[in-house]
Amino acid sequence: MRMTGKKIAVLAAEGVEDLEFYVPLMRLQEEGADVLAAGPEVKTVRGKNGLAITPDIRLDALRSEDLAAVIVPGGWAPDKLRRDPQATRLIREMDAARKILGFICHGGLVAISAGIVRGRRATGSLGIKDDLVNAGATWVDAPAFREDHLVWGRVVADIPAFCRELVAALAAAGTAR
Repeated sequence: MRMTGKKIAVLAAEGVEDLEFYVPLMRLQEEGADVLAAGPEVKTVRGKNGLAITPDIRLDALRSEDLAAVIVPGGWAPDKLRRDPQATRLIREMDAARKILGFICHGGLVAISAGIVRGRRATGSLGIKDDLVNAGATWVDAPAFREDHLVWGRVVADIPAFCRELVAALAAAGTAR
């Protein structure tokens, strides 16, 4: 189990894309990671397709030094999370520490609001292509890819490719927490 001892947060808020939340979470659990659902509140939210998600921890309780990675699924939740100063703080801190960050679909909106996309390659749903480009990213139309410590995925159909890149990035990160 390659991820034993690694703590990873998957962000959730009302309207998160259910599959983009649960599939990476379960894939990382399968590798032995300690995966936490994190949200603005420890209050049950509904995913875009109706599944219930109850965060284990509040965003303001997360410390980047305790985490190996943060994953930001898509759906409608990123539009809420990008306005949460705790979410953008966490993304900026993780980026500064060069820890793994994963963004899929509309999750890149949080990266934009955290101010970490300028000069970097990025992908996501076509719905955020202009946002990424206007924030200074170079758009890449690929199912998923990894560049340094950032892992990007396009849409629900690309979840398998996103998970492969995510697991590879975490495995390459070695013994980081």
